[in-house]
Parts: sequence; structure tokens; C-alpha cells
Amino acid sequence: MKVIPISSQTFIMKVISLQCEIGSVKGQIMAWMSRAGSWAVWSGATGAVLHQPGAHRGFLLPHQQRCGFRKALKKVEPKKEAEQAELVQKKDMAPQVEPPTPHQPDRSFGRLVKPLVFTVGFTGCSFGGAAIWQYESLKSRVQSYFDEVRTDWLDKLRPQKHGDFRKEINQWWNSLSEGQKYVTGIIATNVLVFCCWRVPSLQRSMLKYFTSNPASKTLCWPMLLSTFSHYSLFHMAANMYVLWSFSSSIVNIMGKEQFLAMYLSAGVISSFVSYVCKTATGRLGPSLGASGAIMTVLAAVCTKMPEAKLAIIFLPMYTFTAGNALKVIVAMDTAGLIMGWRFFDHAAHLGGALFGM
Repeated sequence: MKVIPISSQTFIMKVISLQCEIGSVKGQIMAWMSRAGSWAVWSGATGAVLHQPGAHRGFLLPHQQRCGFRKALKKVEPKKEAEQAELVQKKDMAPQVEPPTPHQPDRSFGRLVKPLVFTVGFTGCSFGGAAIWQYESLKSRVQSYFDEVRTDWLDKLRPQKHGDFRKEINQWWNSLSEGQKYVTGIIATNVLVFCCWRVPSLQRSMLKYFTSNPASKTLCWPMLLSTFSHYSLFHMAANMYVLWSFSSSIVNIMGKEQFLAMYLSAGVISSFVSYVCKTATGRLGPSLGASGAIMTVLAAVCTKMPEAKLAIIFLPMYTFTAGNALKVIVAMDTAGLIMGWRFFDHAAHLGGALFGM
């Protein structure tokens, strides 16, 4: 065997190259070992499954393992976990807000204190004003003689009216009794309010101020204004006919001043009685019409003139006394109030009748 001499420098270079090759092999082995360990951990975390024996060996890589890259799993930061826990705790500690319940009308009698004060005050002022007006009327009669003389003198100087229509209107007005003249103003007011009901833009205001309802926010003035309010033409025509029929008798009995005070006060009193009955029974709802005030006029005439003969407009052949008519009307309204009939405001009718007696 022949020995070839090698220089020390060459020997050193070969040793270094051999060590580099050994180090590279060790590095590859370590890399493959680390990769195998990471695959094992990743397969356990993501649920990767090995093939059964006899099948193709290897991992069933999920979609995120394509192209040699693996998508790192998102780690939940501790700060975010704390924030989420705090939000959940706040939601649990937040007060439970119950859904709003529908508005229930107030049925307490405490709401009727203000209408009661208004009724007493308005009635007192009405009759007080009527007494002052009546006193002034009696005082002015002292000068009636001088007024008649001056009227005759002015009639001679006043130009005569021309036109048949104006003459007929003048003659018709002069032919009316004193009671009918005052009732004409009441009828005209009712007709005006009836026309206002036909204006769509006024419906909300009419319902608020010209209907009496104990559940409404406005309680006092509708007690008076609803006396001049009618929504049905037949209702208004029937009430105004009865008022016209008894106008002359009631003014002759009481005088024009006391009649107006009684009529206005009767509307307020009948509305208050209706308030009380509706609050007691819980049958809250709007009412309107002059029936309560007209019942006062009817009761006053029938009480002062119980033997007067009355008849129904559609049945003039049947007559009956005023006293019996009042008894029948009061009995019907009492039955309607007990039975709960809601076609008419029977409580207002009874309140007006009792005030007229």
C-alpha cells in the first residue's frame, strides 16, 4: 500500500469540510424532527386524521395547509376576554325595562273636584248676573213712557223699508213672543256649532271642547259648550223643536233673565251628573247635546203647569197632561240608567229634570 503524502493545509481543509457536512446533516435531521413534532401538535389541535392501514399514508391536510403554509390560529387576547366578560356583567346588571302599558283612563272621583267647583261657581254667577240684569230691566221700565214717545217720533222720521222679503222678516220677528226671540238666538248658536262639526280641520278641537267626557284632560268648559253641540241633524232638530215649543211658557213663568240663567246652569249641572255616573260605572265616553238643559225647561213647565195638555208631534190626536208626561220621561230615563242603555245620556236627562223641578 502506497502512502500519498498530504500537506497539513490540505488535511485541515478536508476536516473542516467533513465537519460542515456532518453539521448540515444534523441540521436537516433536527429540522425534520421539529417539523414532525409540530405536525403532531397541529393534528391534535385541528383534528387531522391519519389514513387507515392499507391506504395512502400521510396526513389529510385541511384547506389551510395548501402551498406549504399553515394558517396560524387566532389567539384570544386576555384583554378582550376581560372586556367581553365586563360587557356581559353589565348586561346582567342592567335594570329590566318593562314594556309600556296602555294608558288607562283615570276613574278616581278626585278628578271631579274641579268640575264640581266649576258647576257651583258658574251656577252662582249665572243667577247672580240674571238678578242684576233683572234689576236693571225693572229700573229701565220707569222710563218706558218716555221711550215710547221717542219711538213713535222716530218711526215717523225713519224711512220706510222697501222690499217684500225684508217686510216679511220684520213682520215675522215682531210676531214672535219674547221667549221665542231669545230661543232664536240659542237655535242659531246650535246651528253654527253643527256646521263647525262638518269642517274636517276643526274635528280635533270640536271633540276636545264641545263634547263632555270625564276621561278627557279638559273637563270644565266642555260641560257648558257641549250644551250647544249636536253631531246629528235629527238630534238637533228634535231638541230645538221641543225648546221652541216650551219657550213662551218658560219665559212667562220665570222671565227672560232667569230663563237664560237656568238654561245655561242646567247644561253644566246635567253634564256634572253625567260625569259622576260615568265615573261610578266606568262607562267613560263623550256626550253632547242640549237634552239635559231642555229636560230642565220641560220639568219646570210641567211642574208649574201639571194640567197642561201636551201631544207628540207625529201623533197629535193623542193628548196627555204635562204631569203624566214628566213622570213617564223620568221613569224611562231611570230604567235606561239602571239597565245600562247607552243610546242616550240618561244620567244627564235625570240631572236636568231634577234641577228643573
